[in-house]
Amino acid sequence: MYPYADYVTVNISSPNTKNLRELQSDAALHALLSALKARQGELAAEHGRQVPLFLKIAPDLDQSQVQAIAEALQRHGIDGVIATNTTLSREAVQGMAHAQEAGGLSGAPVREASNRVIGQLRAALGAGFPIIGVGGILSGADAVAKIEAGADAVQIYTGLIYRGPALVQEVAQALRQRR
Repeated sequence: MYPYADYVTVNISSPNTKNLRELQSDAALHALLSALKARQGELAAEHGRQVPLFLKIAPDLDQSQVQAIAEALQRHGIDGVIATNTTLSREAVQGMAHAQEAGGLSGAPVREASNRVIGQLRAALGAGFPIIGVGGILSGADAVAKIEAGADAVQIYTGLIYRGPALVQEVAQALRQRR
């Protein structure tokens, strides 16, 4: 896919893949990022162009974990970060039917955790490092909150299911008004 991609995302945060989130730990993360950067260099030489490499992380990280990931991203020259995937936390859905089912939660239950991680990443990475904000964007205001937390761009997933394509226009208008 390298010759056709605008950027490549390596997702180390899916809660539905056994042991995948363990790649967010120091030693495993450094080994992975080293191998990815080496392969990116080989593919860039082969195809005559550099395709940016982004890492997608979980919202269920504490501040020290976010800091360690930020340092690893910079140390290995990763091009950007996507914050965040789904959450394992059931705090936002306590008392609801099916609240204890396995798997990651998306949409509104992940919004605040995602914004927190985005803010921590921005503080750790500085102004120039690309952050794509994801998680809980169900309105234009939610997208603006991602930008205000420190994201440079947003991705919408679950919101499209609930709101349909009209959400894209609402988000674009809200972001344009913010500028």
